[in-house]
Amino acid sequence: MYRPHLEYCSQVWSPHYDEDIKLIEGVQRRATKLVTGMQDLQYDERVKQLGLMRLERRRVRSDLIETFKIMNGVYDINVDLFFQLDEGGRRNCLRRFRLNISKYSFGNRVIGNWNSLSADCVHCKTVN
Repeated sequence: MYRPHLEYCSQVWSPHYDEDIKLIEGVQRRATKLVTGMQDLQYDERVKQLGLMRLERRRVRSDLIETFKIMNGVYDINVDLFFQLDEGGRRNCLRRFRLNISKYSFGNRVIGNWNSLSADCVHCKTVN
């Protein structure tokens, strides 16, 4: 019940300060302790047993899914607004910004994760 609120539009507001990440993750940390029989387990073990992911990892996954949709024309958006592409469809350029608001924007934030994917993932036809 809490996760949709914590993940809503995370591509836009995704936190980059460690303090903010810890605060948001703390909500899930506390919620998993409320499950009967989980109180004495470590957070990572609770998450694993409940079949969840850390929220930070879910935000990265969500970023990659949105990138896939942009790259494959699911949205009526010009890819050039977000990314500069090379011949292989990988984004090869990190833009430099003075302000953190631009430095941690969606288009700049996803480059490293997208480029670390295998060629099979980058060129597949479905999100699955």
